[in-house]
Order: sequence, then C-alpha cells, then structure tokens
Amino acid sequence: MSKEFKRTLVTTALPYANGPVHIGHLAGVYVPADIYTRFLRLRGEDVVMIGGSDEHGVPITIKARKEGVTPQDIVDRYHGIIKDSMAGLGISFDIYSRTTSKMHSATASEFFRRLYDKGEFVEKTSMQLYDEEAGQFLADRYVTGECPHCHADGAYGDQCEKCGTSLNATDLINPHSAITGNVPVMRETRHWYLPLDRWQNFLEKWILEDHKEWKSNVYGQCKSWLDLGLQPRAVSRDLDWGVPVPVEGADGKVLYVWFDAPIGYISNTKEFLPDSWEKYWKDPETRVINFIGKDNIVFHCIVFPAMLKAYGDNFQLPDNVPANEFLNLEGDKISTSRNWAVWLHEYLVDFPGKQDTLRYVLTANAPETKDNDFTWRDFQARNNSELVAILGNFVNRAMVLTHKYFEGKVPVADGIAETDSNALAEVAAAGRALTTALEGFHFREALKEAMNMARTGNRYLQETEPWKIAKSGDMERVGVILNTALQICASIAVAFEPFLPFMSGKLCKMLGMGDLCWDMVGKTDNVAAGTQLGEPELLFEKIEDEAIQAQIDKLNAAKEANKINSWKAAPQAPDVDFDTFMKADLRVGTVLECERVPKADKLLRFLIDDGLEKRTIVSGIAAHYAPETLVGKQVVFIANLPPRKLRGIVSQGMILSAENADGSLTLLTPMAQATPGAQVK
Repeated sequence: MSKEFKRTLVTTALPYANGPVHIGHLAGVYVPADIYTRFLRLRGEDVVMIGGSDEHGVPITIKARKEGVTPQDIVDRYHGIIKDSMAGLGISFDIYSRTTSKMHSATASEFFRRLYDKGEFVEKTSMQLYDEEAGQFLADRYVTGECPHCHADGAYGDQCEKCGTSLNATDLINPHSAITGNVPVMRETRHWYLPLDRWQNFLEKWILEDHKEWKSNVYGQCKSWLDLGLQPRAVSRDLDWGVPVPVEGADGKVLYVWFDAPIGYISNTKEFLPDSWEKYWKDPETRVINFIGKDNIVFHCIVFPAMLKAYGDNFQLPDNVPANEFLNLEGDKISTSRNWAVWLHEYLVDFPGKQDTLRYVLTANAPETKDNDFTWRDFQARNNSELVAILGNFVNRAMVLTHKYFEGKVPVADGIAETDSNALAEVAAAGRALTTALEGFHFREALKEAMNMARTGNRYLQETEPWKIAKSGDMERVGVILNTALQICASIAVAFEPFLPFMSGKLCKMLGMGDLCWDMVGKTDNVAAGTQLGEPELLFEKIEDEAIQAQIDKLNAAKEANKINSWKAAPQAPDVDFDTFMKADLRVGTVLECERVPKADKLLRFLIDDGLEKRTIVSGIAAHYAPETLVGKQVVFIANLPPRKLRGIVSQGMILSAENADGSLTLLTPMAQATPGAQVK
C-alpha cells in the first residue's frame, strides 16, 4: 500500500434477509473479507470488520406476500439464520447488525435529510407502472413481462435473469403485475434523485487516475459507467416497507434500498462504537476496504462515494474495493429462486466439524478474476488429497513421531544441518510470499503459499527419514529433525489462521502455543525445547463417496423440482373442425396381458380386450410402468389407426397417455370401470 494508515475499516456487502447465504456469497465476499481481517489482526493492526443484513429490499416484501406474513417476520427469520451460520463458519465480524435497527433508521433518515437540506437532490415527476386493483405503484420486482433483449418471458422489472440485462420496469414487453396479474397502467409519481452527473468529473479523477491499482474487473466496470455518462438516480420509491422519506409530503414513500443499504455500514459502526465511530469513517488515517461481489461494484465505487461526497463532513471514501466475480455450482449459475445452491446453514449440519474444508475449497477456487465453478467432487478431492494427505499428514507425522521418540516433549535442536536450514528457509520464503499476496488481496495465491509450507514439511520428513535414523540410535539427529518439523508446524498454525481458523486453534493447542502474531511465520523458535505437546489429533478426516453423492442427489432433486415448477403447458394445437375430431374412434379396453418387447427399452406389448376381439397394441411407456402392474387395468386407446409394425409386432392402435412436467407419462384411464369397447365421447 502506498500510504501508511493508522487503522482499517473492513465492510462486507449486506446480504438480503429474504433467504440464507450460500457458497456464492461466501466465496465472493465473506471468506475473503474474513481472511484479510484476521491477517491484519495477527499483524497487530487496528482493524474493525462491519457486517449486517439488508432488510429493506423488494424481494423481502414479495416473499412476505407469498408466505402470508409480514416483512418483519421474514427479516427476523433470515437475519438470525444468516448471523448464526456466519458465526458457525468462523466469519469474525466485530458486529453483524441489521438495517431495521433503530440506529440505522435514525442514521439513514439524518443522511437523507442533510442532503435534502443542502439541495443535493433534484425532484422529478415521472410516469411509472401502477396496479389499479392493488392500489399501489409497482416496484421493479413487482413487474414481470417479456425481456426486450432476449424476449424471454418472466423477466423482472429490474433484470432479465435469462440474459442478465439490467432493465427498467417500463422496458418490459406486455408487463403484468406480480401482485394481481393485471396489466398495469402508467400513473404520475414524484421522487427525489441524486444527480450523479454532478460528481462525474470528481469520480473520473478519483477512480481512473488515483486508483489504477484496483482490480481490473472493478476498474473496467467503473470506467464503462463513467464513459457512458452518469445520470441522476432515484433515492426514493413508492413502498410501505423501508425507512420513510423524512420530509413533508412524502407519505407512502421510503428510501430506495440502494441508497439505504450502504448507510448500514455507518449505522452498524455507530452501534458497535458509539463513542469512537467517527475515527473509522472521518479520519484520513483510516483505510476503508469494501468487500463486495461484482454485482455491487457500481453502488460501492460510484453511487456510495457520490453520496458521501454530497454529505461532506470528511467521510472517507474506500481505498480499495476488491470485488470478486461469481461462483457457479456444478456448471450452472447459482440461483436462489431455483434452489440451485449450497446453503451455508445446511452445510454446517451435513458436514459437522468441516467448516475449514469449505473455507479452504472456496478460497482455493475463488472467482478472483473470472467466474469459477464449485463441484462436490472437487470439494471431496481437495479435502482428501490436500487437507488430509498433505497438511494433516505432515502435522500428524511430526506429532506422532515426537510422542514416540521423545515422550511428546519438543526435542533440542543442536547441530542444524543444511537440509534442516534449507527447509526452514523455504518456509520463511513462503511466508514472505504469503504476506505479499494477502496485502494485494490475492487470496488464492496466498493459500497456495501457505500450503507450500506443508508440502515442504512433508518433503523434509521424507528426505530425512527420522524413523530410520532412530533405528541407528542417533537420537540427537532425530531430535533436530523433529524440532525442525515442529517449528514448521508452528509456522503453519500462524499462516493458516486467516484461512482455516478452526484447524489453527486445534494445532496451537497441540503445540502448546499461546497468542499468535504474524511475525511468527517462518521463525525457528516458536515452540521451545522441552515444551510438552498435547496428544496428537487428526486435523482432517476423509470425506466418503456416500456423503458427496447425498449432496449431488439433493441438487438433482432441486433440478427436477425446478423443471416441474417452471413447466408450462404446450401451446394449443391449431383448431380442427368437429367432424374431423369425430373421425378418431376412442375406446376403453381392459389389459389382458402386458410384457416388455425384447431388445426395446421403451416398448411394452399389450393384449387388449376391446369388446370385439382381442387386439395387440405396442406402446412406448416401458420406462414409466412395470408391465405386471398393468394387467387388469383399463386404458383409453385409439381404435381406428391403421396397423403398424413395431419391432416385428403389428400394433393395432395407440394407447393414450399424458406427458407430465417431469417428463413422466400417465396412462389415461376411466374414473370408474367401463365396459370393454365402450366409446369415449
């Protein structure tokens, strides 16, 4: 970093409290933010990590309406789930609060009022969609219709989820209200706007000239917005859920969530540090870091800084915004609406004690420069072949051998050989590279360097073979080797603390280590000779195929459920006249025999009692019914189709079935027993 700061304020994007958090949120924001904060704490720096739930979004009101409860019920439920699951994963917020707090409401109201009194807003009257039956203006997510770009049906008023294009509700083709299903009308409404164009020149210099060190995805997206020219953006909307607009004549209007939510960083800091919060926001010697996903770049790099500049009072702008790209799941985009996600609170139940495995995999596979993919097989492989076989294996060997040969006491290291000093030097070099990577927000690279310490340790033990030397009786040399291995273990305990805090805590206990500091990485005297070690414990355990298959099955079930939920009836076929329809002779028959057609996976041969004479019909429903279950059942069939040979069998008709949303077939049968040969009319 080019400038020295006295303290650091770390903020994390506020998740919507309309559902739990999933691995996409974790990989994009919360795990990297926690790694960085833990790193600064180990360096003894003054750092505060601020988080909280965003509880005023339209998705919350939609979910409440669907469930028949209040928005407060929704946010109370999910705020608790999010807060508890984050803590369960070791995300070490100094405070995790919420935007429905009294502190936030007061802070956001004061913020708006100050800008209003300073004349920083412009008032505009515009035409917006209005649902006459519901008696309310329709916020973007309350409008659905055809996307004007890809023409997919079901696009929202703010975005098409199929093509990803940002929209305005008035852009939609054939819009409908998500509340009543009615076609909305245009009606005049008045709102306040923040004129971002006033800050165009300032933002161009601040971002494009002063922060060229920002990640290319962040810098590039900001440049695109600035090149297009900034436009005024509404800060209020017509809703009954949110922070009320604190001016006269604003009944039924609340602060727009994009304006309201980032103020939550300030209100949550005030809640945590009521007497000293200002030094973390207004002192030029404070460094502000915003950890976000790429969908929030414009709000944190352009909109919120413009808000802070408009407010004045020396609010500090972010020094860096290390936004990540998106994490996909098993080759598909994570989607909360389709339940295509790995939910943190469920993971903690399904994989108890394996918090660090998830933290490790999400960091090793982090979408730092491009979208990346999480797969359960990769999760299993990284746990078993890296955490168990490399990191856990090295520590376990060092601990077990020390207990075996020295009764669990750290041996003296007299007479260090070149092999020993080389290994320690490699660890120290990895520590320096690790530090550089963390300072630059390169967390994947940092994790590789930490793992290189364990690889060095494994290679060192393999090369020195203390178990063989012990057989020769040279226990002094064995002592040097194991002391060296234990010093590497101590460096690992410190180096991995930001990434794998649960493992680090367990290892520190085994090594008898007290408080950690970052300067201990690469040192050769972190565990003193004579220290009594704790009993060896396995740091990681293998994950079996059955546990992974259960997760894959869960996703497959979600995929099938999505297929059913998104199913729509096929368009109606062209009209036929009544006389044409009547030419089809539909009848009821009783199944006398049913068997599979040899060498044909899909075909069943039926012998039908049709009331006239027995007839054979071949039908492609073998994947959906066992033949023995159909004997004695009645079916509906078309009797007057010309005979057709299928797999050498003459089929005399067609048995009727309905294709369901999941692709299964249901035979059409009469509701009550009918006489064989009865015509369907």
